[in-house]
Amino acid sequence: MKNFLLRWFVNSVALFLVVHIASGISVDSFQAALLAALVLGALNAFLRPLILLLTLPLNFLSLGFFTLIINAGMFILASKLVDGFKISGFWDAFWGALFFSIISSVLNLFIGANTKVKMQSYSSNRATTNRRGNVIDVEGKVKE
Repeated sequence: MKNFLLRWFVNSVALFLVVHIASGISVDSFQAALLAALVLGALNAFLRPLILLLTLPLNFLSLGFFTLIINAGMFILASKLVDGFKISGFWDAFWGALFFSIISSVLNLFIGANTKVKMQSYSSNRATTNRRGNVIDVEGKVKE
């Protein structure tokens, strides 16, 4: 919960900075920025993966550039859902989403709000033998 609140605050600050950088994006108050950051987070968590999956061939053909278009669409959708968060056009949303991504990434690096999940797998103590006859244990070390 603490990590969620920290990331939400970081994204709110990033959005508030984007408003001052991009000319076509406006936020009426800091509360609107908080709500817009929350809506952007929800859209990016639930809707964006589905859209990325559906547009995977187009994204592949454009070498990932279409992801920037999707991010701009998420910004526009968030501006439609949140009163007090306004975007005047597509290109303003495009540049705003790009700046938002960069600023929030940098702020998360400084604050250390890294939410990557570390996966560990445990297996039995059975050792396998490779082609050279060396025994490799479950940690990947070669024993001779």
